[in-house]
Amino acid sequence: MSSSEYIEQVMHDLEDRYPGQSEYLQAVHEVYESIQPVLEAHPEYQEQAILERIATPERLISFRVTWQDDEGQVHVNNGYRVQHSSVNGPYKGGTRFDSSVNPSILKFLAFEQTFKNSLTGLALGGGKGGADFNPIGRSDAEIMRFCQAYMTELAKYISADQDIPAGDIGVGHREIGYLYGQYKRLQGVQLGVLTGKPVIAHGSLGRSEATGYGVMYFTEELIKSHDDSLQDKRVLISGTGAVGLHAIVKAIQLGAKVVAVSNTSGTLADPDGLDLDTLLTVIVDPNSDLVTYLEAHDTASHYKEAIWSCDIEADIAIPCAIQNEINAEQAQEIIERGIRYVIEGANMPSTAEAVQCFRDNDIIFAPAKAANAGGVAVSGLEMSQNAQRLQWTFEEVDQQLQSIMKDIFQHLLDTCEEYDLDHDYAKAANIYAFKRIAELVQIQGVV
Repeated sequence: MSSSEYIEQVMHDLEDRYPGQSEYLQAVHEVYESIQPVLEAHPEYQEQAILERIATPERLISFRVTWQDDEGQVHVNNGYRVQHSSVNGPYKGGTRFDSSVNPSILKFLAFEQTFKNSLTGLALGGGKGGADFNPIGRSDAEIMRFCQAYMTELAKYISADQDIPAGDIGVGHREIGYLYGQYKRLQGVQLGVLTGKPVIAHGSLGRSEATGYGVMYFTEELIKSHDDSLQDKRVLISGTGAVGLHAIVKAIQLGAKVVAVSNTSGTLADPDGLDLDTLLTVIVDPNSDLVTYLEAHDTASHYKEAIWSCDIEADIAIPCAIQNEINAEQAQEIIERGIRYVIEGANMPSTAEAVQCFRDNDIIFAPAKAANAGGVAVSGLEMSQNAQRLQWTFEEVDQQLQSIMKDIFQHLLDTCEEYDLDHDYAKAANIYAFKRIAELVQIQGVV
């Protein structure tokens, strides 16, 4: 059968096998629809079932997490770890604690992680995990007990050489500390079994900043390649978590004007550019929200709507909040505001329809698997530091991060030229990563 028929058959089989897993199916389809040129050059991939083997997780572990709250009430949550692919190295990917967590979301994230990790050039496979536990409003003691219960089950399946989880939504330094303490109690000292640790606990300097900084280093390289500059560019950034926060900081440091940011409290905008010092004070204060910014800056405005639905003129959009936050209608609004660049900071923040809308209107679009790879890149650097029992300076880590992000963008440029993709960086990222993964699958045989 033709390469297009092969892709269609694989997707049909996956849809039959995993009905309702929309996020996972969306992620696989987004990659597979773009790799047809590679399949045409390698007809043997059908006989070897390369697409099926890459799409299917090597292992999906699910378990019960039983814990007690401060009142003595027992709760039961669902815990998971998706060990998607080890062809490029040990499984590597974050841990998410959020009520939305389910197998579909984790399989999508683990599949994307496999491709993202391949793009970094580091020896890292792909994985993802978490639980449908919402830490918001829980005491430190409750979060500690939950983390200990979660790790009691997970510890059976991870090690510094097998699977190295990190943080994600709902899992920061506090949770990583509790998770590592329980792992050490059960399995002994393995400094490299988790990344994203606090610096004093043998984490890496620059890890908290890595994803947000990496997005902006990638953006800077992309814009330079189009004979343009970040200087005075108007930027919209959604999300004020670790990714969004540090993207805001680095964007301003590189000379851009962040004219709007957003989180669950709404959208804050100022056409003259938001003041970084005031903004940071507002964001890091748990007792305030973005509206508080108006007390010090009366030229700013606050909207209840999502940032992508507000009438704010800009040059660059950087979604850093959550998957599928930009739909087709919002993509059209982004285009009508004159935005030229869309750089994904979160994992798959644009729906398939939104991405197609960007393509149809010649928007320069960069996918998350390339643009937000800085976080896992520095996690890989943290693993190296742990193995050497060393801690590098912030400047050393940041320099390596910049180098990795530049290399990723150069890979995309080279792939665009090789396959005559113009500036379709999403297809280039998928093709480059897929070729490396497929070759490794062949090298390792039918396993």
